[in-house]
Amino acid sequence: MSDDEQGVATTTRDPEISAEVREDGTGEISVDGVVERIERESLQEAGAAITTRIAELAGDLGHPVPVQVRDPEGVWSLLVHPDGSVDEAPEVPPEPAAPEPLAPEPPAEGAVEAPEPAIGTEPPPGLIPTTVPPQDRGTTLPTLDDLLAARHPVTAGPAEHGWRVGVRRVTFGAVSPGPGRSEQRKRVQQAAVRRGFDGPKTIVVINPKGGAHKTTATMMLAATFGLERGGYTLAWDNNETRGTLGWRSAHTEHARTAVDLLRALPTLGEDGTVRVGDLDAFVRTQANQQFDVLASDEDSASAASVDAAAFTSLHDVLSRFYRVLVVDTGNNMRASNWQAAVRAADQIVVVSTIREDTAQSAAWALDALRATGHEDAVRRAVTVLSEPDRKVDKDLRRRLRSHFGALTRAIVEVPHDAALVAGGPIDFDALRPETRDAWLRATAVVADGL
Repeated sequence: MSDDEQGVATTTRDPEISAEVREDGTGEISVDGVVERIERESLQEAGAAITTRIAELAGDLGHPVPVQVRDPEGVWSLLVHPDGSVDEAPEVPPEPAAPEPLAPEPPAEGAVEAPEPAIGTEPPPGLIPTTVPPQDRGTTLPTLDDLLAARHPVTAGPAEHGWRVGVRRVTFGAVSPGPGRSEQRKRVQQAAVRRGFDGPKTIVVINPKGGAHKTTATMMLAATFGLERGGYTLAWDNNETRGTLGWRSAHTEHARTAVDLLRALPTLGEDGTVRVGDLDAFVRTQANQQFDVLASDEDSASAASVDAAAFTSLHDVLSRFYRVLVVDTGNNMRASNWQAAVRAADQIVVVSTIREDTAQSAAWALDALRATGHEDAVRRAVTVLSEPDRKVDKDLRRRLRSHFGALTRAIVEVPHDAALVAGGPIDFDALRPETRDAWLRATAVVADGL
């Protein structure tokens, strides 16, 4: 006799469905543990294929099915209907909080109270461990991204990247999920870089040691400002003799330098008045990243040098036409043009690779600035630490974050990228997405101090 004949009710259980989609266009659907793999050209196409396949399963069942989808930014819930439409699944109410434990009774007289167990979590790098009040334990410390988000809120809108775009496309806009955490952070950083300033701003990149990635940092900051702000950005090699910024920039039709511009200033325009078009003959336009480069003297036979007066003359002219000037500096802190650049700086950026020698040079430079009356500039400075290789000394990184974190306003790390170490012109398009994202974050932190 069947269960129905015996009057026993039978129920049909919906399958448990989950899915995962990855950046490389691969993914899978799991139905009660049976995995079906998906391979497409992009994350968006894989997301759309997964949604379509789940809609087929919903059609077989005759009703919408819930699914947990994991993408590169986390896990989120969907409700997929048989007709292919998708809703965001309603949030599940949180479980009731566990009752507060009863306070322990005081120890009996003469008894020895057991010590509180040690907390094994290491504090975030760069923070000095302190005694945390009991009521504050377990809270999350604010990060640089939190501070940026508080200062530069962005308007919510549908996702423009990742799996969520595939959902919007496959539903023809019926469902427009908001951006994931990574895209939200990127929008905040872009808002920080794009915000209006109250006048031209000068950023000075320093480290008196060669090989510290000053020129790389100058190019990357200028490129990011240019791309996000749409131009009016200058990368300027303020080396008293010869620097390498011109070599790292894209080749142009001329090879004129800051020395040529300095010599031409008295004769440019009527009555010595320089026009923006006059500068085209002296700066090297980086068309793809929408910024210009003013190189230092590249003539091996030249005896010309740039001093404080020359820097001031150039700065007065250039700041009329550029909203952001990112200044690369030489290795001689005693040079008058180096000191003039620091005096003109709205923001100092001290750069170092995660190496003992370049880090010691950066620390020495900050000590020298503090000793010569630039304490406030150091306190408002930003430290950029570059990974010199794919493998980094973790203990050294921790010590550098602790040291520079105590001296400067913020620390930002940027990853190693083979496209930056060849020494030739920097191809921004050849950089890994992680590298571009890291420099966007670094530029946002710098811009936040302007």
